[in-house]
Amino acid sequence: MAGGLRGLPSAAEAAAPPGVRVVIDARALQEPERAPLTAAYLDGLLSGFDADPVDGESFALLLSSDADDPTERFTSLSVIGRRLLPPTRLLRSGALTVDPFLLRGASLGAAWRAERGGAAGAVYHAAGGGLPIASGLPVIATLLDLAPWAAPEAYQRGMAARFGQRLRAQLLREAAAVIVGTEEVALAARKLLRIKGDRLRVVPLAARPAFLAAPVGGKASVDGDGPNAPAPHRTGEGPYLVYGARHDARHDLGTLTEALARLVATGKPARLKASVPWPPRVVITEATPDDRAEIARVAARDGVGDLLTYVPSVLAEELAAIVSGARAALVPRRSDATGFAALDALAVGVPVVASAIEALPGIVGTAGILVEPRDVDRLAAALTTIWTNESLHTRLAASAAASVVASRTWVDVARDVRAIYAEVGVPRG
Repeated sequence: MAGGLRGLPSAAEAAAPPGVRVVIDARALQEPERAPLTAAYLDGLLSGFDADPVDGESFALLLSSDADDPTERFTSLSVIGRRLLPPTRLLRSGALTVDPFLLRGASLGAAWRAERGGAAGAVYHAAGGGLPIASGLPVIATLLDLAPWAAPEAYQRGMAARFGQRLRAQLLREAAAVIVGTEEVALAARKLLRIKGDRLRVVPLAARPAFLAAPVGGKASVDGDGPNAPAPHRTGEGPYLVYGARHDARHDLGTLTEALARLVATGKPARLKASVPWPPRVVITEATPDDRAEIARVAARDGVGDLLTYVPSVLAEELAAIVSGARAALVPRRSDATGFAALDALAVGVPVVASAIEALPGIVGTAGILVEPRDVDRLAAALTTIWTNESLHTRLAASAAASVVASRTWVDVARDVRAIYAEVGVPRG
């Protein structure tokens, strides 16, 4: 399977499951820059439910009291209530301990008389963030991030953070079902968190909606512009690689900048045309101002600051055009349980150079080049190959465009999740 995602068959092929009432914490949508993975997941999932409503399904949404409500754009969702919560993010790592109790209280009564409203049952869906403690409802958790347990030295430094992450791990083990995006992440969850295999459900994710709507195929070669190349005022003139960068412990930024420094030191390959720039230029997207400052500091340390071009925050449609116009997407990671950056790139037919970690091997498949994290030499070789080898690039781009990522939508994801809702939340008999 080219660029294959392995997982559940589409629930669209089976009988539609009955609608249930879903209590879901949607606070990440109010501040997506604070929890981008959770926000991307919720935005996609709710858009899938919104595009394909079913009888009896309804939602009780938990939101922060001090921010605008972005869920009103989902006009086909049957929302029976929105409960406003105090802004616990102000507590920083302390929120990990407070949220389980706050969410328990907020969910109480949300499923009251759900059956009278046409629902076949009720569940609490914890998507990426905190989980309720003893909620009284079956809990389904989507696990979007393994970094707190894969890299405890970075995410469990203080006492509050250690206690909070241990509590989260315990609540995940107690959940009725834990959704992950790939089989590799399911194996990692069993190893790191000791989640029982019979509680894990593999539901492949989809690219973000703007990428699914974008044309497939960008630059055909490093010395020519493709039909979807974005305006140069955003990316600069000439070919480029693209990297959706954040400055945190999940990203393998230092290995990338060291690899670029190796390319500077080795000089331009003799087989490369004189018109093709060297070393490759990298366009940085989705970085906050603080991220950009830290990324620039790391790049300057390795002497490659002039190879980076920073794109400010742009609309999702323009971001999709920037990725579509790239020679390849770079996904250097030390932890990645979703593979969203790779999913987005493959959806627009762009090959990927990624770390062989967690979700990424199962997503990238034959549509890119995989390199072990922190391996500077191999990453430098991969960058050289993707930049200079036209025949290989053509094959990888074709594999990307033909992958199941290009055809899987959030409606498919929503249908698979609905089947789990029915399995867990509908009383038997």
